Amino acid sequence: MNDTAWLQLTRATTDAELQAVAAVVQEGGYTAFHHLLESIKQQIKTMQEDEVPRMLSCLDKAGRLFPEPGRFSPSWEHIWQELDRMTEIKAKLMQTVPVQERDGEWQVILDNPHTIQGVVCHTGLTFHEAAYLYSYFRPGLECNEYLRLQKIQTAVTDVGM
Repeated sequence: MNDTAWLQLTRATTDAELQAVAAVVQEGGYTAFHHLLESIKQQIKTMQEDEVPRMLSCLDKAGRLFPEPGRFSPSWEHIWQELDRMTEIKAKLMQTVPVQERDGEWQVILDNPHTIQGVVCHTGLTFHEAAYLYSYFRPGLECNEYLRLQKIQTAVTDVGM
């Protein structure tokens, strides 16, 4: 992944440096903006408690540089709000689960018991991967859906041959 724009964004302190980042991404179009977003998502995934303010600040800068992300793709129309919300949700999860309890295997379950759709279960995750997925799914929960983040205490696995 090309995270050059992300690194430039995090290091930019002047308007001229910020405009240089904007120019590079604008010139690169969809692909460059996609790379920027993927770098941001990766940072949210690995973000620790002390990095939350910096992440929110960078999202604010990115939002000011690219106030109409839907120009790159209509699916990104509300991307800054989505990434802000994901960051806030993950920050809350990190406040809820003490650092000393984060080791081991985690999973995220998404289900709506009132529909015939299957349960979605993401297993074998680290805490930060699971917290990221939880923060990704949480804003879009539909009526009667539930989302669960849980740590695996005991697991038995068989593999068919």
